[in-house]
Amino acid sequence: MIEISQRVQIPDSEIDWQFIRASGAGGQHVNKVASAAQLIFDIRQSSLPEFYQQRLLNKVDHRITAAGKIIIKCQETRSQHDNKARALEQFVELVRSVTVQRKTRIATKPTKASQRRRVESKKQRGEKKALRKKPL
Repeated sequence: MIEISQRVQIPDSEIDWQFIRASGAGGQHVNKVASAAQLIFDIRQSSLPEFYQQRLLNKVDHRITAAGKIIIKCQETRSQHDNKARALEQFVELVRSVTVQRKTRIATKPTKASQRRRVESKKQRGEKKALRKKPL
């Protein structure tokens, strides 16, 4: 069982693993060993609570596909075991991130002094550019 929070746990059977050859430099080792780990998790078919599923499906993240699957590829180390552990850490972090409630932004007006400073700096830039013109 993968523990997301005290109340939420995911069975190991819901995560599919694929082990593939890592891309990039590495010489002969890269060409003969499948050390990269790819984690695949189907959000819609999971036992996650509805709250988690909806938040994950609405989240904008390159690791979440339009079909509702989370795909995390890890090829940071030469060890398949280490890559698998790191991919699992990234997965748990991604699922936990949807529980964080963001504060709503309260729009504020700029102060009179900041408006004045902004206009003055624009005037100074305009004067500087005007001096670049060729004389008549």
